[in-house]
Amino acid sequence: MADVDHKEVLSISEEKNQQLTREYLQHDESPESIEGRKQEAALVRKLDCFVAPVMMLLMLISYLDRGNIGFAATQGMTKDIGLKGTQLNTSVSVFYIFYILAEFPTSILVKRLQFNRVIPAITFGWGVVCLCTGFVQNFGGLVTTRIFLGFFEGCLFPSMTIFLCNWYTREELGVRVAYLFIASALSGAFGGLLAWAILHMDGTAGWPGWRWLYVLEEGIITIIWAFICIFVVPKNYETAYFLNDAEKAIMRQRAERTEAYSGGRGHYTKADIKEAAKDVKSWVHGVIQIAAQYLVIPVNLWGAVVYAIGAYLSDRYRTRFLPLIAMAPIGIAGYAILLSPVSAGVRYFATYLISTACFLCTGGNIAWLSGNCAPDGKRAASLGILLTLTNIGGVVSGQIYRTTAAPKFTLGHAWSLGCLGFAWCGWWVVRAIYTRREGRKDRKLERGYVRSDGVGMYTDREPDFRYQI
Repeated sequence: MADVDHKEVLSISEEKNQQLTREYLQHDESPESIEGRKQEAALVRKLDCFVAPVMMLLMLISYLDRGNIGFAATQGMTKDIGLKGTQLNTSVSVFYIFYILAEFPTSILVKRLQFNRVIPAITFGWGVVCLCTGFVQNFGGLVTTRIFLGFFEGCLFPSMTIFLCNWYTREELGVRVAYLFIASALSGAFGGLLAWAILHMDGTAGWPGWRWLYVLEEGIITIIWAFICIFVVPKNYETAYFLNDAEKAIMRQRAERTEAYSGGRGHYTKADIKEAAKDVKSWVHGVIQIAAQYLVIPVNLWGAVVYAIGAYLSDRYRTRFLPLIAMAPIGIAGYAILLSPVSAGVRYFATYLISTACFLCTGGNIAWLSGNCAPDGKRAASLGILLTLTNIGGVVSGQIYRTTAAPKFTLGHAWSLGCLGFAWCGWWVVRAIYTRREGRKDRKLERGYVRSDGVGMYTDREPDFRYQI
């Protein structure tokens, strides 16, 4: 969370490391500790007022901007710029190519380049691209804007996720990552309404409504928010405009506690990337995320409510596995209904079942990996691997849900059902990996393992680092 010299972190004694961890996990019940926890809880609530909403609004705007191509296509864009055959599907899929390429390097570099610089810059970049989309005249122009939009938005999600990791502890992270997915759900729920309103400007100044959609909602509004982000995205807690001296002192204690536990160093090295790449859990979570990512379909508000409750309970009881394994079968049942010859009312009910699972499964998987990686550099690299694998799936999604297959979308629904079943099996594999590693750690501790100060990199493989399962 804080920028701390490598030698200073490694100089923390094993005894202090374990003591800090034990005090945090066991919650000493002394009056001083109770008062301290009250102050910390008040601080976290303040972060939820000043940090989380900024990230949520960025997420909401980004999902509006990437998803409104569907609204534009139905309102004449396809005909106006002469799209033929599968060119619209190609435009949807090409977005993810540079999205994928941008995610991993962003995960590694964003903290070094500073969040308060990177986040406003990439927001401004994709706002300009959206503004330009309002002026495209042909398939080549549309593809070009989608490629650049993919690059800038590919930089965004890892930046936001790692930003949250630098402000919240891992026990608080599940709900805060949930905020991002709730924002994406709200974009689906209300984005259509806003698009509908702007599309009614069709003919104003001789322009079709879909061009106004890109210029006003996606272009100008995004650019304005980018300039606001210059002032509302803090560099770090020491310079945060919304924290007083007492709250900054609590943030220092939280940073020390986190760094003593996870081995954070404030800078990332090639060793961090190597550690993430050779850890099988980075890849298993990532492959699962490809499957889970296909689940985002209608009834977003219901999905947001379910996710908010599930994420809170997951953080409250410190379990990541149970909510995922319980919700996925509900989504599987929903897709099975959509593939069956049933009435429209029953099919509509099925969308509620799917949304019950979709956000919790995708966001919960990210939070699970984020909380189980140390040090910070490995966490960033692991998230980069996960997000890169995730959006490979986005290239496929534009091809399996074709407009020519409406209204049944048999291929898309069958693929999604299979992916969700694959993810459900994958979480059992992940749980087995974590359980096996915890057993090894317990056996080391039973043999009296003591880590030598300054020897090697502290990672989540150390016996005193306990995985959230």
